[in-house]
Amino acid sequence: MPLPPRRIGILTGGGDAPGLNAVIRAVVRSATTASIECIGIEDSFDGLIFPGRTRRLTVADVTGIHRWGGTILGTTNRGNPFAYPQPDSDDLIDYSERVVENFNALELSALVVIGGDGTMAIAHAFQQRHVPVVCIPKTIDNDIVETEITFGFDTAVAFATEAIDRLHATASAHHRVIVVEVMGRYSGWIALHAAIAGGADAALIPEIPFDLTRVAAHVNARDLLGARSSIVVVAEGAVPIGGKRSVIEPNRPGQAERLGGIAERVARELVPLTGKETRHVVLGHLQRGGSPLAFDRLLATRFGSHAVSLIRQRRFGVMVALRSDSIVDVPLERVVGRLRTIPPDNDVLRVARDMGICLGD
Repeated sequence: MPLPPRRIGILTGGGDAPGLNAVIRAVVRSATTASIECIGIEDSFDGLIFPGRTRRLTVADVTGIHRWGGTILGTTNRGNPFAYPQPDSDDLIDYSERVVENFNALELSALVVIGGDGTMAIAHAFQQRHVPVVCIPKTIDNDIVETEITFGFDTAVAFATEAIDRLHATASAHHRVIVVEVMGRYSGWIALHAAIAGGADAALIPEIPFDLTRVAAHVNARDLLGARSSIVVVAEGAVPIGGKRSVIEPNRPGQAERLGGIAERVARELVPLTGKETRHVVLGHLQRGGSPLAFDRLLATRFGSHAVSLIRQRRFGVMVALRSDSIVDVPLERVVGRLRTIPPDNDVLRVARDMGICLGD
């Protein structure tokens, strides 16, 4: 009969999100209750590549951290151990064997991996190398499949909504169009939810290529009705019909492309189409920071507790998920390589249309 887990590792990978520290706290407290020692691994898988990047985590270490943004363990989205980028070079080095060796040297029974789609793919690859992993989905973008929502999303939408609320006032005062760019990469969940909650007049999302003349016609129609200002929310990955995404930095070895610039582009092109003074605002990493809201704290805590329960049951190669308000687990192979985008029949999309929000189509 296999021995019960004695020591587990925990790491956070990819972009930060509100609620990461709440997960770490939940894992450490739940593990400690079960007499399992926790080892914090710093800066994602880097902590298993380079020496001196791990430390023991006790209940005292995680007391009160559920209120904090960021992650006490640090993170990176450029540290794939199977293809690790080198400074000032396009060369990639495979450090995966070193990760396995260090995992075994630390005498870990399992690894709790908290991250988004890229981190999940790395974890799945290590599971296939006989490293027992349990994954916890994390992204403000809400684009991980097999879970109804990810922690961090609610806090990000709330911040974007507050920003839109503030921009309504200045747009109205100057009779302007203000274009607000939000995160989301290749999915439009943040843009759509924030647009509805913030009372925006248009929402441009990656799932629906947009025609800017339709957006301009909507703005002009509002002018005729006496509404002399408009708010346009645009996801960073939104694409015009027949056009391309706005990219700040293209793909390169070990690093995905960086999206951005679509708000400036939309604002600039709306000026001749509407004749209105137009400004743009990029919310950027402000959406990642700050204290997580209650929903994200609770969801993160539920995910962390369930991850420890799965380890105690020796159920590995899975991701915890939210389904119908219950915490479940799904095999990683059903998650890796897929993206959760907004389907055409989504009820929130229908609500946006019912509210008269222009989607650019």
